[in-house]
Amino acid sequence: MDPKLQEQLNEQEVKINEILKSVKSAEKYMKLTFWVTIVVVVLPLVIFIFAIPAIISTFTSSMAGLDGLI
Repeated sequence: MDPKLQEQLNEQEVKINEILKSVKSAEKYMKLTFWVTIVVVVLPLVIFIFAIPAIISTFTSSMAGLDGLI
């Protein structure tokens, strides 16, 4: 095989390995971003869905106790 061609192939292999490393790094970053988004946005929304009825119930019961004061 021609030495120049072999050198080009070796350079391409190095560049492909660098691209692969970069893509894997980006994939890890995207996974981390996904899970952080789930924890920061979706999880609190789900908690509030269950918490709001309890808050409303507590608020209305406390307001019912104030009826005699007005």
